[in-house]
Amino acid sequence: MRSQQIRLTCAVCIALAFASAADAQDVTFRAPGASEDLVEDLRGASIVLSTIAEGPVPATDVMAAARAEYGRLLGALYAAGYYSGVISVRVDGREAAAIPVLNDPRQISQIEIRVETGPKFRFSQAQIGPLAGRTELPEGFAVGNRAPSGLISDTAGAAVDAWRGRGHAKARVSDQSITANHADATLAARLTVAPGPRLRFGPLNIRGNERVRTERVRAIAGLPEGQVFSPDDLRRSADRLRRSGAFRSVTLREADQIGPGDQLGIDAVLVEEAPRRFGFGAEISSTEGLRLEGFWLHRNLLGGAERLRFEGEIAGIGGETGGEDYRLATTFSRPATFTPDTALTARIVAERLLEPDYDLTSFEIGGGLSHVFSDNLTGTAGLYYRQSEVEDESGTTDFQTITLPLAAIWERRDNPVNPKDGFYLEAEVMPFLGLDTTGSGARITADARGYVGFGEEDRFVFAARIQLGSILGTSIEETPRDFLFYSGGGGTVRGQDYQSLGVTALPGGVRSGGQHFAGLQAELRAGVTERIGVVGFYDVGYIAAEDWGDGLDDWHAGAGLGLRYDTRIGPIRLDVAVPVDGPSSDVQLYIGIGQAF
Repeated sequence: MRSQQIRLTCAVCIALAFASAADAQDVTFRAPGASEDLVEDLRGASIVLSTIAEGPVPATDVMAAARAEYGRLLGALYAAGYYSGVISVRVDGREAAAIPVLNDPRQISQIEIRVETGPKFRFSQAQIGPLAGRTELPEGFAVGNRAPSGLISDTAGAAVDAWRGRGHAKARVSDQSITANHADATLAARLTVAPGPRLRFGPLNIRGNERVRTERVRAIAGLPEGQVFSPDDLRRSADRLRRSGAFRSVTLREADQIGPGDQLGIDAVLVEEAPRRFGFGAEISSTEGLRLEGFWLHRNLLGGAERLRFEGEIAGIGGETGGEDYRLATTFSRPATFTPDTALTARIVAERLLEPDYDLTSFEIGGGLSHVFSDNLTGTAGLYYRQSEVEDESGTTDFQTITLPLAAIWERRDNPVNPKDGFYLEAEVMPFLGLDTTGSGARITADARGYVGFGEEDRFVFAARIQLGSILGTSIEETPRDFLFYSGGGGTVRGQDYQSLGVTALPGGVRSGGQHFAGLQAELRAGVTERIGVVGFYDVGYIAAEDWGDGLDDWHAGAGLGLRYDTRIGPIRLDVAVPVDGPSSDVQLYIGIGQAF
């Protein structure tokens, strides 16, 4: 009997809670005289509105939100420069702050929130000091300007950051006086900064590394111990550790106490990644067929964050591009070689390509160095031996080359997976020395991409891509066939068949790629919902045999529409394209992950 009474009591409590929650949906919010932007900020700060928006909630939760509403809205008013605001939160006609906590109502039917902003406050005093040389304070921190609280915080932060940038790691705001005069709606702000001593980097104290050797962690971080403290140097050390891929979490913290000789120790707290990882991907095109790829990776092969990666790829499955292509590669890389920002790479690649104009079997071995010059600029240099056998309508030809690829990437996109602003530049110059009957020369390529977002929250994005390529110093006949340029397909001109544009410059009229290439892709991307977007695009490609301009008729174009669905790993892409000018005549379909460029 007692058990039944307990169950009945619980059921009644739950029913009352949800009945109360249902009555709490009627909320009015008023801020008479406030601007639309301020009203939006206030509504965004409201705890009551966010609580109600979550759905049916108990009356006790609504009351807790109502009591916290005053402080939250007051903070929003201060952030906008209003210091004489009056806030009222009435629950069924009673002020929430006056309702005893132990006497919460069981039912709530109406909540009224009213905010009277009062006048805008302006600075009567705006003082901060001492300041480091060339400190850039926010422009608004001056007498006569509006006085939002956030501006005062930003000013204090700018002053402290300037001192820290000059080696004063323990700089802080030591005193502040902020006085509001409600009679004339002014705010007097006086801040005092204590720079503290100029410090140097002390020892790096490492914790959390179990498999990566401590001396290698120190080498990868590259913390300049003994040199003047710099927040940028500290951030770069953390970035190097993250870039190695061996750690799931990297935290570099400054020691609380200053050490002997004005040295500041740094504590590195690390969490290592699992040593092994594998993955796979797929992309499909109506003409190029299905492409499958996968990899297996070891992140810490020898205990020094060395990476060993095996990868394989099969492309052209069920396509109309000549046949199935195969690729196997093994790559070994070691971070912090010679310098903390330099990585050593060794690679072996074997390929079998069945292209529309030729069949190729190739083998390449070599290695090189990559260097991070800045957050946005990286460069690579390598030395490789490459051997290939090509079969085409003219017979079988062997090519052997020693290549010296030199490349640079300038990355300034806001989001490499789904950019809305910025640009990306990649350029490569690859001199090659031909052995036996292979010619010697250089292969030059460039890839430039730009993005401009416009509209509310960059709902629309205009994206453009220009690709250029040239072979210098050798003839088409003496150049490895896979060094030459084609146009057509998802990476160049959508709507045209894969490698449908080439030249017939080999003896006997055998078709091949050209020595020069230019491509242009343009897209207008529009967001329909938070996750769904549509794209309109137009692509153009041009191929020349031996001299720029000797094949002005050798160009083609395609256009179409696309659909995007945004996911955590990038947008899923569906493009439908038709030929505009050129030899192709069929509609082409492209499906993949990530934007086209």
